[in-house]
Amino acid sequence: MSEKYLKDAYGLETPEATRAHYQKWASSYDAEVGSQGYATPARVAEALWSKMPEAQTPVLDYGCGTGLSGKALHDAGFRVIDGIDPTPKMLEGAEAKGVYRSLTTFEITDPNPLQQDAYMAITAIGVIGTGAAPPETFDLLMKALPKGGFLAFSFNDHTLDDPSFTSRLSDWLDMGAARLLFREYGPHLPGMDLKSDVYVVEKS
Repeated sequence: MSEKYLKDAYGLETPEATRAHYQKWASSYDAEVGSQGYATPARVAEALWSKMPEAQTPVLDYGCGTGLSGKALHDAGFRVIDGIDPTPKMLEGAEAKGVYRSLTTFEITDPNPLQQDAYMAITAIGVIGTGAAPPETFDLLMKALPKGGFLAFSFNDHTLDDPSFTSRLSDWLDMGAARLLFREYGPHLPGMDLKSDVYVVEKS
């Protein structure tokens, strides 16, 4: 049963379907992705730390899920981490990790759930992509950052194959609205032979 959750995640087509899927998956999520060697959280966290090694600078972990991303951020050196996720059951797992200053939920259909300029760094680890958050989420997060703020995120292989996602990043870079500080292709879910690009961009 649990293996089906991971495979089905890439076929979700609406925000409501996504939320319902992750609500059901919450209790077995860590074990399932862990069994596939989920590598992206640590890669994103370490990339952000390499550009902003500031333990006390608050980081917003957008789409924090069960907190695997927050744990990776904590392991990398960050000590002030706030998590936000639309799935209450996933947040129960995040709470249990003991690494977050605060955890909040939001309505998945809310077009603007973030406070402007509240964080110098936002992460979206395994969040924006096919079957998960839509392409416009990238714009939402970039607009929430102040000038000079950092967005650290990942696009897995499925997402890299869809130009509607990668074009959002290209638009910001081409307009000079953001600078690419870090990009690295590497392991995502090695057990499924999936890889991901990890990025850090700075808002110009």
